[in-house]
Amino acid sequence: MTKNYAVRLRCPHRDEDSWVILQNREETLEQILRTPWDFECSLHGVQREMPLEASEQWPPLDPEPRANPAQKSKSRQEQRSSKRASLRMAVVVYGWSKNRGAFHEDTQTLQVNGSGGLVTLSARVEVGDALFVVNKNTREEQECRVAFVQQEAGGKTKAGLAFKRSAPGFWRTNPRKARMAQTIQVWVRGIDRNGNPFVQSAHTIDVGKSGARLDGVGYLTGPGEIVQVKRGWRKARFRVVWIGQLGTLQANQIGICCVEGNNDIWRVPISEPEREKTPRPDLP
Repeated sequence: MTKNYAVRLRCPHRDEDSWVILQNREETLEQILRTPWDFECSLHGVQREMPLEASEQWPPLDPEPRANPAQKSKSRQEQRSSKRASLRMAVVVYGWSKNRGAFHEDTQTLQVNGSGGLVTLSARVEVGDALFVVNKNTREEQECRVAFVQQEAGGKTKAGLAFKRSAPGFWRTNPRKARMAQTIQVWVRGIDRNGNPFVQSAHTIDVGKSGARLDGVGYLTGPGEIVQVKRGWRKARFRVVWIGQLGTLQANQIGICCVEGNNDIWRVPISEPEREKTPRPDLP
């Protein structure tokens, strides 16, 4: 005898819960609870998770589970771990897609929350692609994956980006950590656009405890590369998070972020950041 079940599944990015009806199943309720099921999150697309709870359906096609009537009164907004906010913010998205290869694109957000955001892209990306997004206001970056794709008119794509780790403060407009204008001579070691190793001198424009802006670097191909920066006998590995465009005042400049935790090679006093004065979306 087959049975129908209702299972409650939660998006792994904790954006919302979804109820799914499983019809004509031969498994027991215990087996249903031990099995992962596919469902669709409205922001992150198709997911596969273990049920949070399940109940046997009676009558067979009852759209809501009889065992949890209080769930009916919960709105989708109440189930979210963080509220969505409409926010137009300039960002850089870069990475590698199956259709285009490596790409680097300036764009803006449409909606954001503590676990990701919705952006428009010219690059053709697919669900599951690993990307990086850079907040152009703060120069901070987050690793993310494409969780939702919707084709738009004119060849554009709406892409839902899910952070690898929750970062509710990522969308602020003021930098969290202060930067100090400082000129420091350094040596940069990396791989050039032909795949050959290089070492060249450069200097900082400003520095912070977790990163810096360098001038005089001309060998790099794009954001995402790892370089070694050496100051005197101190050295650390940094990820390139942005590169100045040719023909602008930022040409030959790069922004770098340390990938070695608290390895501070600058050793200069950094003033405390000012309190944020610009309103930001209501994120926890």
